[in-house]
Amino acid sequence: MNNPRFWLVIPAAGVGARMQADRPKQYLQLAGRCIIEHSLDCFLEHPDLLGVVVCLAPDDPYWPTLACAQDPRIQRANGGAERADSVLQGLLHLSQMGAGEGDWVLVHDAARPNLSRVDLDRLLTELADDPVGGLLAVPARDTLKRAGADGRVAQTIDRSQIWQAFTPQMFRFGALQRALADALVSAVSITDEASALEWAGQAPRLIEGRADNLKITRPEDLEWLRQRWSAQP
Repeated sequence: MNNPRFWLVIPAAGVGARMQADRPKQYLQLAGRCIIEHSLDCFLEHPDLLGVVVCLAPDDPYWPTLACAQDPRIQRANGGAERADSVLQGLLHLSQMGAGEGDWVLVHDAARPNLSRVDLDRLLTELADDPVGGLLAVPARDTLKRAGADGRVAQTIDRSQIWQAFTPQMFRFGALQRALADALVSAVSITDEASALEWAGQAPRLIEGRADNLKITRPEDLEWLRQRWSAQP
């Protein structure tokens, strides 16, 4: 089965407060380049990419300094207060670029720079004919605890049915746009694109990917990845 053609949205309007850095985390340095540049690499090298929208804070001063900002396949859109707002703005911009109702759209975290081409191709191939779409994810490995209000363990959760959601997440343009818009109008908390589809009554498919496709959230995440990359040939 051939991979389907796809569009990409990168929500990147957040500030990444937990990194305690002087700039949004996607602009921190990793192996001589900004994190967001590495996050884009896997897609820009893919022959089936149709176009990219990066959703940024309106006053973002860092993006224009990057070489990839001049790539004709990438367009900039203003992001919103929350992830769902940014993705909706990205989808609106994609429609102006020619995206159609049934086109596949992938949404990927700006600070998730270690996506492998194997995982991307697996997602595209396995979901190519899926009626809903889905996301990269990994089964939970550690014992999971539910905390009580007092900070003590209230329950041990059965991890056999628990998965950790990663990105990219892949859905049809029209279905994703409607699900996000309807959820926001209804004031539903949307933490990722799959949760919007779930709220709309759909069941996104889980595609198992590599556990090292981590999102850089804290300083130790960035240090771990720096050490991992420096150890590779």
